[in-house]
Amino acid sequence: MTSLTQRTSGLVQRRTEAIRSAAADKERESGGEEDEVRRGEEEDDDKGDSKETRLTLMEEVLLLGLKDREGYTSFWNDCISSGLRGCMLVELALRGRLQLEACGVRRKSLLARKVICKSDAPTGDVLLDEALKHIKETQPPETVQSWIELLSGETWNPLKLHYQLRNVRERLAKNLVEKGVLTTEKQNFLLFDMTTHPLTNSTIKQRLVKKVQDSVLEKWVNDPHRMDKRVLSLILLAHSSDVLENAFAPLQDDQYDLGMKRVHTLLELEPEKESTKPNTNELMWAVVAAFTK
Repeated sequence: MTSLTQRTSGLVQRRTEAIRSAAADKERESGGEEDEVRRGEEEDDDKGDSKETRLTLMEEVLLLGLKDREGYTSFWNDCISSGLRGCMLVELALRGRLQLEACGVRRKSLLARKVICKSDAPTGDVLLDEALKHIKETQPPETVQSWIELLSGETWNPLKLHYQLRNVRERLAKNLVEKGVLTTEKQNFLLFDMTTHPLTNSTIKQRLVKKVQDSVLEKWVNDPHRMDKRVLSLILLAHSSDVLENAFAPLQDDQYDLGMKRVHTLLELEPEKESTKPNTNELMWAVVAAFTK
């Protein structure tokens, strides 16, 4: 009798352990996708930065374009608006939220493929989440070129004007104010007052400029696929936004010439060809293709 009781007790114990193990496996599986998205966000972060001073691609491009003392971008720069929208798409792709649809048997070109929402998990950035929401809810999906135009408000279709993200530069500048990089001032321009955002933390700006310079000078690897994806995206998108020149302006003539020569090497790459190579981000190359077509 005692032996039967022991066997029954052992069976119940094993069943309990099996149930607990199954529950743990299920919990791990449900968290797997979130972990993958989290890894996608963390793998490209600058290891030297604190959490408070990590900047998105949009913030980095805007910071390169802002005049340090005046606190505003050049009035003649008509590329930065669309450039910042391109930055949003690439940032979302690097964070594992967006991807391009499958290329298919006939292999569609990058600019013909639609943008697909891979994960709608919040990013913690209001602008990114707003863009992600638009992309997720739009059926049928749109291409990279269309999304850059729609998010910029460059459309003749009145039914699609609601996709425009408004006051993007001002909202990004406020993010940088919250991160302690910029400050806020009012300046009088004869006929009107304008809110400006002069630089207050020059260390972060210098670190950003040095990162761009080093990527094509001291840390040049002569292979875009061995470069950090975030740094490569920053160089290409800063050029598309017409602010890359600002990062090279402080260099000596010989360093400037060498740096710009290597930048042009990157700009001459064929996005269609580069996107087929292993461990690449197709959406990033699609954005590059949209700006260089």
